[in-house]
Amino acid sequence: MTPGPDPFLHRQMQHDIWATERLMQRCRKLTRDQLELTVPGTFGTIRRTLAHIVAADERYLARLLGVWDEEPLREAPDVALDTIAQHLPHVRDGVERLFSGATLDPERVLADTPLRRFAPNSARFEMEVWVPAAQLINHGTDHRTHVNTILGANGLETVDVQVWPYAIELNASHEAKP
Repeated sequence: MTPGPDPFLHRQMQHDIWATERLMQRCRKLTRDQLELTVPGTFGTIRRTLAHIVAADERYLARLLGVWDEEPLREAPDVALDTIAQHLPHVRDGVERLFSGATLDPERVLADTPLRRFAPNSARFEMEVWVPAAQLINHGTDHRTHVNTILGANGLETVDVQVWPYAIELNASHEAKP
């Protein structure tokens, strides 16, 4: 039996996008020097980590969809936040396209990525559908935590990107009235 689109996975990916957007909004208030902050044990600078999150989301979705029309975000060290933000709608659209289809078979093998045309000498991997789907969520969570760690370690305001504020914003969770 081939399962249809998974509403739980869909909601998780929508949360992933929401959380990255919230973090981007916070980071837009930072100075140029603050965007270059890092601390040991994190991926890199705030700017580089944000670019890495969004670029990776595009790569995972391209692999899952089997097509990606836009050139993916390049992870340059000096990429502008505006450039990173311009790619978030591509990620949102990719997630919605992924879940508009009739089936998502988690065990189907993905032979390659359509982004090979942008990096023809990169290693070729085959993987089941569930792998990049799960990685999209885990990867974003991990690296958003890195950015919050950098912010907090430098005495800057962090952003609550857990599921709870997302659910409250969607009115999916609220205090019960007696």
